[in-house]
Amino acid sequence: MKFAYRFSGLLGTVYRRGNLSFTRDGSSLVSPVGNRISLFDLKNNKCETLPLATRHNIVCVGLSPDGSLAILVDEEGAALLVSLVGKSVIHQFHFHKPVHSVSFSPDGKKFVITKDNVALMYHAPGKKREFNAFVLDKTYYGPYDETTCIDWTDDSKCFAVGSKDMSTWVFGAERWANLIYYSLGGHKDVIVACFFEENSLDLYTVSQDGALCVWQCDTELDGLKPMPPKEARKKNRIKEDEEFLEESKGEEIHGKAHPNEQEIREKVKYSRVAKYFFNKEGDFNNLTSAAYHKKTHLLVTGFASGVFHLHELPDFNLIHSLSISDQRIASISINCTGDWIAFGCSGLGQLLVWEWQSESYVLKQQGHFNSMVSLAYSPDGQYIVTGGEDGKVKVWNTSSSFCFVTFTDHTSGVTAVTFTSSGYVILSASLDGTVRAFDLHRYRNFRTFTSPRPSQFSCLAVDSSGEIVSAGSQDSFEIYIWSMQSGRLLDVLAGHEGPISSLSFNPVKCVLASGSWDKTVKLWDMLDSWRTKETLMLNSDVLVVAFRPDGKELAVASLNGQITFWDHENAVQVGSIEGRHDLQMGRKELDKITAKQSAKGKSFTTLCYSADGQSILAGGLSKFVCIYNVKEQILMKKFEISCNLSLDAMEEYLDRRKMTEFGSMALIDEGAGDEDGVAIPLPGVKRGDMSYRRFKPEIRVTCLRFSPTGRSWAATTTEGLLIYSLDSGLIFDPFELDIDVTPSNIRKTLHQKEYAMAIIMALKLNEKKLIQEVIEAVPSDEVEVVCSSLPDLYVEKVLEFLASAFEISCHLEFYLIWAHKLLMLHGQKLKTRSQKLLPVIQFLQKSIQRHFEDVSKLCEWNIYNIKYALAISQQRGMKRLAETSVDEEESESDSDYLMQEGHKDSLSS
Repeated sequence: MKFAYRFSGLLGTVYRRGNLSFTRDGSSLVSPVGNRISLFDLKNNKCETLPLATRHNIVCVGLSPDGSLAILVDEEGAALLVSLVGKSVIHQFHFHKPVHSVSFSPDGKKFVITKDNVALMYHAPGKKREFNAFVLDKTYYGPYDETTCIDWTDDSKCFAVGSKDMSTWVFGAERWANLIYYSLGGHKDVIVACFFEENSLDLYTVSQDGALCVWQCDTELDGLKPMPPKEARKKNRIKEDEEFLEESKGEEIHGKAHPNEQEIREKVKYSRVAKYFFNKEGDFNNLTSAAYHKKTHLLVTGFASGVFHLHELPDFNLIHSLSISDQRIASISINCTGDWIAFGCSGLGQLLVWEWQSESYVLKQQGHFNSMVSLAYSPDGQYIVTGGEDGKVKVWNTSSSFCFVTFTDHTSGVTAVTFTSSGYVILSASLDGTVRAFDLHRYRNFRTFTSPRPSQFSCLAVDSSGEIVSAGSQDSFEIYIWSMQSGRLLDVLAGHEGPISSLSFNPVKCVLASGSWDKTVKLWDMLDSWRTKETLMLNSDVLVVAFRPDGKELAVASLNGQITFWDHENAVQVGSIEGRHDLQMGRKELDKITAKQSAKGKSFTTLCYSADGQSILAGGLSKFVCIYNVKEQILMKKFEISCNLSLDAMEEYLDRRKMTEFGSMALIDEGAGDEDGVAIPLPGVKRGDMSYRRFKPEIRVTCLRFSPTGRSWAATTTEGLLIYSLDSGLIFDPFELDIDVTPSNIRKTLHQKEYAMAIIMALKLNEKKLIQEVIEAVPSDEVEVVCSSLPDLYVEKVLEFLASAFEISCHLEFYLIWAHKLLMLHGQKLKTRSQKLLPVIQFLQKSIQRHFEDVSKLCEWNIYNIKYALAISQQRGMKRLAETSVDEEESESDSDYLMQEGHKDSLSS
């Protein structure tokens, strides 16, 4: 068992807050998800979460024009400079205050950030090595209130900044003689967005009350004059003086809202040409976001009611209007071609990409808007099903990271989900008193299991055949057994004296284990009329039970923080782990006691055996997931699932700076005036939701599951569905290595056409690229001979390599020949070690199944195209036949006519 697992993907959450951004080619979308960013490849239908994270939730993302760099800024103002090519952090910086927006100049040489009431312009990191990546160039003052948005002119000479004080400011990136700053008014509410027209200084400003102002400039971009030489020299002297300072502050430009006549003489002038209103009918309350595509003159505006408008500027012609959600649209982005529009709704965690010309969705994804409670892998490890407190059951594809079906039949929170052994049926238990079975062929709810009297189901289990379904109740203390075929209630198992917390079927025998708050685990024999076979007594309330994959051991987690292991055949405890201290609880902001004291009452709430049964995963109300060795009963590794300080209970000690003599500063709801909330300082305010409160969700792990392939495990957490995969590329893990096994010796053996020996040597060295080189060098007609001469120990290794090679290689038929020959020649011997080899075989099956689905789709498409081409050719053939027959008829009629005329002429003569 290896422990080189690393974070590989985030599912279940597609958007939280912050601005969406399309990449340079317009085919990928960057979406901030909590303190991480996800990259949605819209053409290849894949999603990837970058393996980096900020310390708080990301609020703004700035992409460089060439698409290679990104600046991520979190709630506290800490920034990461990230390479999107290498997917790594290049530089860290802190702006010391919350940042509202960040934008690179179109030429990529500068970027501007807005914080408080100032705009700061920095030199953008270049291609060459620099001591400091963020060098401040200029600081722009002007607005009285917080700045909200930025937009640049196409030639990077000027930029505009919107503010909450209802003004928009145009600043020169350089000190132009006729434009240093210019202030624009005309609005009665907060400026949401401002946009320059293409290759022009003309400007559009959009405010929160749904007003659009069109501003015309009397000067073209080419008309901006450089500063006179005297002033330029003066400026350079100031810069030289700054170099001797410890830290360069950059040049400061102070704008005035009402400059005197001398200051505006021979300067650029703006005039308002038109003013338009979006909500004339009063249908929409607040304009929340906007985006503008300069080439097509397309303005997209989003509202708090979930409606968006498309207008053509400057004439303000409405193209269309559509409601896509019942929550506020938090962010809008348009791709470079102007075809796709991305919308983010933070309230429900929705992400939509809309193609406005064909009026169709390119992407429509939504996570669980309440926390996820449970998950289960499909038997081949290709799909993951999740259940949430919002009552939804979602199925995710592990290779693309997209949700492809959502079932909304439950009317209350889902407490447990599982797959049957066939992999095409999903079962879910809910607090609404039903257990539902969903069909993945037709995507429908085909069975609903209920109890004789209403009962809330807290746990669920299905036997290995998929015929028997059981669910535990948390109010009647009973276990209900149904038949999958008929849907009838077979039996009600009574005996527990407390709520049923967990159920688990033995994978090999017909035995059901049930754990309860009455400090007992009962084993029920399915073949003996569901009689209690054994009752295991524990010292504390039982929270979760789990059978080992071979069915010979039972793990039980209890409220006192212990994990106990039982030989259930003889009802004997064979081991225990004291895990309370390994949980390492954090202290919540409003906790009266320390984390160390509160940890005494905490315990593991979810358990899961690894695919080979040698290790066990455990998690609970903590940011850590622990992996233990079952045999040695020691902690092997702790995974920190999140470093996001925007979540509660992340730190062990409270920040003393937030404590006052009257209590914690966390008790003051400072953010109540933001977004949907009410501005508390203003008396008599009616706008917004009076009940709105900002709260910090608590970090927790609600469910853990190992993939049947043994190469990954998943956890449902406050952050979303996290997947950790086995990273074989970062470790050197040789197998039975001796001094003669070197790459040069392996290639020498291969050159001598001793293929079996070369494969064994390559497997000993365990370098993936070398194994691939050796296996691909074997001629296809000699594969059978090589397979027959491989020792049994190395057959498993070759199968494992083939399974991983199927995922990336294009030599599909060649590797299928290898898999077929190995299984045919060594099938009987492999069957004797089926339990140990099951993860490898399932991994191989998953890879082949994915290729089968892809190739079958391609073949069906090709068959359709061939049929279409044949139909067209037949149609054209029929037309040609018809045309030739008409021509023949015409020629015959012409010849008849000529013969008649000739006969007449002969008669007359």
